[in-house]
Amino acid sequence: MTVITTPNPPADEAPAVRGVGRAGSTSLRVGVATLWLSVIVLLPLAAILWQAVDGGWSAFWLAVTSHAAAESLRVTLTISVCVTLLNTVFGLLIAWVLVRDDFFGKRLVDAVIDLPFALPTIVASLVMLALYGNHSPVGLHLQHTEWGVGIALAFVTLPFVVRAVQPVLLEIDRETEEAAASLGANGPKIFTSVVLPSLLPALLSGAGLAFSRAIGEFGSVVLIGGAVPGKTEVSSQWIRTLIENDDRVGAAAISIVLLSISFVVLLILRLFGARAAKREELSA
Repeated sequence: MTVITTPNPPADEAPAVRGVGRAGSTSLRVGVATLWLSVIVLLPLAAILWQAVDGGWSAFWLAVTSHAAAESLRVTLTISVCVTLLNTVFGLLIAWVLVRDDFFGKRLVDAVIDLPFALPTIVASLVMLALYGNHSPVGLHLQHTEWGVGIALAFVTLPFVVRAVQPVLLEIDRETEEAAASLGANGPKIFTSVVLPSLLPALLSGAGLAFSRAIGEFGSVVLIGGAVPGKTEVSSQWIRTLIENDDRVGAAAISIVLLSISFVVLLILRLFGARAAKREELSA
């Protein structure tokens, strides 16, 4: 009986074949991801941009520079910046407590952090109204005030900072902090020189996400804010007013402005975060 054997391919050809397979699967994954991103993100953005300039650039400019639009943007940006700065500080503090401290009810507190993610925003506004409305059980009447809008925005944006910082804080090497302490550095010095540089990219990322959520928020402020023009009316509420008045071009124009501000802020913070991470790698 004659046995016919097929010679194995040369050893140097096998990696090439596997490389081709990996390249093909990578191209497929990239293609599917790009397609999904286009359908879910890019096409809607293109549609809103097309609608914003449908009436011409003059109509776009008039929509975004009108007194009501400018006032709503001023209120939105002022309160959002203040809320973001506040949540950056307290979000970092809460993340630190959850990672570095042990106390009774820690798991419950950790679960409560995610509650604003799961809670419908209109329910959040109802909660704020029940707590700080005209019949406030704690004696704080913040309905139709900037403070009421700020508290509502702080409520829905806090988790972004905490969840961005928490995993990075878990991975920080404690031995470096102990070494700094053994050399005579005190607590604040260790935090600013050792811990904060490692946390800065994540902290900036969380702050950017919180700011982007704040400037586009609608549901959580609709009841507690009351949409008082020039006082508590944020841009998202002005967009709703434009849609109700059948001014879709104006509504799309304000939406493009908010999207542009959000994108620029996120891009700048990501660049700063990347530079901070690179400096941290070089110093290490």
